[in-house]
Order: sequence, then structure tokens, then C-alpha cells
Amino acid sequence: MTEEKKLWKKGGGWLLEAPEAIYAPEDFDETVREIARTARTFAEREVLPLLERMEHGELELNLDLMRKAGELGLLAVEIPEEYGGLDLPKVVSTVIAEELSGTGGFSVTYGAHTSIGTLPLVYFGTPEQKAKYLPKLASGEWVAAYCLTEPGSGSDALAAKTRAVLSEDGKYYILNGTKMWISNAGFAQLFTVFAKVDGQHFTAFLVERNTPGLSFGAEERKMGIKASSTRQVFLEDVKVPVENVLGEVGKGHKIAFNVLNVGRYKLGAGAIGGSKRALEMSAKYAKGRVQFGRPIASFGLIQEKLAEMAIRIYAGESAVYRTVGLIDEALVGKEGAEAVLAGIEEYAVEASIIKVLGSEVLDYVVDEGAQIHGGYGYSADYPIERAYRDARINRIFEGTNEINRLLIPGMLLRRALKGQLPLFQAAQRLQKELLEPSFEEPEDPEASYVQNLKKLALMVMGLAALKFGDKVEEEQEVLAAAADILIDAYAAESALLRGRRLGGVAGTMARLYLLQALDRAQARAVGVLPRLAEGDDLRLVLSAARRLTKREALDLVALRREVAQAVLEKEGYPL
Repeated sequence: MTEEKKLWKKGGGWLLEAPEAIYAPEDFDETVREIARTARTFAEREVLPLLERMEHGELELNLDLMRKAGELGLLAVEIPEEYGGLDLPKVVSTVIAEELSGTGGFSVTYGAHTSIGTLPLVYFGTPEQKAKYLPKLASGEWVAAYCLTEPGSGSDALAAKTRAVLSEDGKYYILNGTKMWISNAGFAQLFTVFAKVDGQHFTAFLVERNTPGLSFGAEERKMGIKASSTRQVFLEDVKVPVENVLGEVGKGHKIAFNVLNVGRYKLGAGAIGGSKRALEMSAKYAKGRVQFGRPIASFGLIQEKLAEMAIRIYAGESAVYRTVGLIDEALVGKEGAEAVLAGIEEYAVEASIIKVLGSEVLDYVVDEGAQIHGGYGYSADYPIERAYRDARINRIFEGTNEINRLLIPGMLLRRALKGQLPLFQAAQRLQKELLEPSFEEPEDPEASYVQNLKKLALMVMGLAALKFGDKVEEEQEVLAAAADILIDAYAAESALLRGRRLGGVAGTMARLYLLQALDRAQARAVGVLPRLAEGDDLRLVLSAARRLTKREALDLVALRREVAQAVLEKEGYPL
């Protein structure tokens, strides 16, 4: 079998074939490491000293910071060289997203500009559009925004009501409508606006800020990310030249959904970066806070929290860079937007996985971080309080986690129906295997645990597809359970493969994540299997679920304490 045809290198193929190796932070070359250092230094020296002022309304400071980021090349990473960009691999933009994640609202300004703000133009713009706008976006002279959501259409983006009508002379489209929750709206100069031509054909338009009829609401009063600008955008008879149609009329969905795939894996990376910073705050605080005559870091329940925070970060980080490595490999030698987008879309399932995984790791970490800080965690004088508030948006951004949970098994099933992934054949083989179980001890128990997680996910998806057919999309609770098992399988495998390579505390964290993933998977499967089978069939599949999630009994307390000690010695993430 040739390298290109290995199933594990295809999107979703890992479910059927174990990878031989994965890309990880240990594989970063010096260019990636240097850019990561540049981004980290920029965050520490330029952004963080201004963050308190930005949090209290001085949002114009974002513009100066964006221009400085442009001077450092941080805005140009994914822009072609002929338009003032650097055209570097996706891993570079991903590490920047991770390094800037601790800057709260500014990271939203940066992310909205470089990802959903700039990439539609990079991938779908004409040479004239690119020449006109990309150099300004690469330098930070202009900031970009993305206008998709409306008051009545969030997750259901194609239900947008904003209309575009061609003028009688054929020179302009006239746009009318309202967009909501638009990041960077307070200072962006270029807006990618989605509207329906004649109320039917979903289309993207490039709209400049000074266009007559374009106006803005007040800044939204938000729970977190207060250093970013979020406003409504109003379009009243806005005349957009026909040459500012982005892509093709009626093909706006291709732009909207492809760009969201990029946003999802970057959001996952940013969430992991934010988690690392929250763990660092918490470890340092725990070492310094004395109660009952000793540092609280010496208490078992605090160590349990620190260890679990590190374990989840490690699994999330491993999954993020595994995915980005696959994307970059798929893009080698690819020319043209269609080929690049096809390479990214190949891993849409994985992008959704790490979006959900990363955002929920972050939520867990900042919540436990606030708890470790006790009363001080509720005080705005401590940065964990802002981290807690800022984290919450990530489960809503780039498609809610509920939508992404439905997408994960849904996309896999659609690929199976198209013959792109032999999932149904694998489910049939699994059914036979479960009827004739083997009681031989596996040579590699941990690898078999990962395979069992995959088998359990296949079993749940196969039973759901068999029972509900084309109405399976209505069984959202079942699909979400399957998604959770798939997410844990992908993360556990990523953690294990990397842990075997690194050894030490990485190996311990991988083992702990895997064992707990089995426990979570059993609970998820047992919770939905009565929906999918009954009588003797139900007894059979419940028995199979328990058998597939059976694991060795280990002293998890001792293993967590080992991880906690590594966290405390490093005063943060131990790798």
C-alpha cells in the first residue's frame, strides 16, 4: 500500500486503521519555534500591559496592536507572498493562535481578522480583489470582519434574511439586512457580508466600511472577551460594486463552511494555549497559598485538580497538532484555492473534534483554576477571573459544540454512504466479532483499549443508522453520545501515540486519559443503547459495551499525584 492511500491518513480513516505515527509539538522545526517565540514575546510585552485598559473600553488600542502584529509578520502567515504575505504552513498560524490565547479579547480581534476575516479573500478572491485588499490586511493597515450571523439565524446560517438585489444598470448589488455578534465591527475596514441575491442565492460580498448605508450598533455588553469589539452591522441600501462579489453568486455556503473548518482547529489550539496559562496561574498560586500551616499544593484534592487539568491539556494538545500535521501534509504540492480547500475539508471531522475538545478542556481548566484560587478566583484582581469569563464564548464560537457534536458522526455517516469510508463494512465485521467474542488477553492492552473505543463508537453509529435510517439526524441525543466516544477515542489515541514516544510524565498522562475515556464511553453508550435495541438484542449490546470498556484496575490516585508533582515542579504544563 502506498503512503498516499493509507486509510489512517484520510479524514475519519483513523476510526478504522491505527496510525503509525502522529505529528506533535516535538516535531516543530526552528522556523515554527521562532515564530512561536515572537508571538509569545509580542503578547507579553505589547498586549498584556494594555489589556486592562482595553477591558475597560479603550478598544481603539486594538488597532495599534494589530499594526504592530503586522510589522512582525503575524498577520501575513496564510496570505500568498505576491500579496504581501508569508504563505507558511498551517502549523505556523496554529502556534500563533495558541501563543496569543492568553490575551483575552485581543486574541479574538486577531483570530477574527486572520481567519474568518482574511481567508475567504485568500481562497475565493479574484486577483484584483486580492491585490486591492490583502496587502492592507497583511500589514494591519486594515482590520477585517466576517458578517454571517443574524438576529434570526445563528446555527442555521443559510436561513439568513439579508437580501441583495442587482441594480437596474447592473453595476451594483443593493444590500439590506442586519448582522449580529460581529467581531471587530467597531474598527474593521473590510467586511465579508453574506446575503441572498433576490432572496434565494446565498452569496458573499466584500463591503468597505465607508460605504454609504453601512452603520453599526453600540458595543455589546458581554460576559467576557471585553477587550474585543462586538457590534451589530446594519445594511440599508448599501451599494456594493458587482466586482466585489466574493466567489460565485449562489455559492456563498462554500465560503462560509470551508472557512469555519479553519476557524475550528485554530480555536481548539487557542483554547489549549489558554488552558496552559490557566494551569500555570493555578500551580503558582497553589504553591504560594498557605492554609493549615502548609501550601495548598501539598493537599491531595488540589493535586488531583492540577493533574487532571494537565492530563486534559495534554490530550487536547496532542489531538490539535496531530490534526494540523495531517492538514499540512495533505496540502504539500497543492496549488489553487480549490485544491487547498479540499485538503482542509478532508479533515472537517477532526476540526470539529478538536473544536469541541479544546473548548471543553479550557472550560474545565479555568473552572478548576478558579476553585483552586478560592475566593480570590472570584476577584477581578486575579487574572484567573478574566480567564474564566473569556473562556465561555469558545463553546459558542465557530458553530456551537452541540452543532459540532452532530456534525462529527453525521459527516462520517455521509462519507460512508458515498463510499469514501468503509464504515458499514467495519460495523458488519464488528457485529460478527461481538457475537463470537475472544477472551484472549491482548498483547498490547492500551492499544486494544483505543481500538475498543473505536469499536464502541462504530457500534452506536451502526445501530442508530440501522434503526432510524435517513431519520437518524433527528436522534440528536444518540449522535451526541457517539460524538463524545469518537472525541475521546481520537484524543486518547493521540495522547497514547505521543506518550509512547516521549515516555515519562507524558506516558502517565496518556494512560490516565485513556482509562478515564473508557469509563466515560461506557456511561455514554449505556445511556443511549436502550434507544437503539430491546429485549435480547439490548442485553447483547449492553454486554458488548461493558466488555469493550473493561479496563485494568490501577491506582489512579498515585498516577495523578505523579502528574501533579511534575506540574508543580514546572509551575505549569509539565511538557
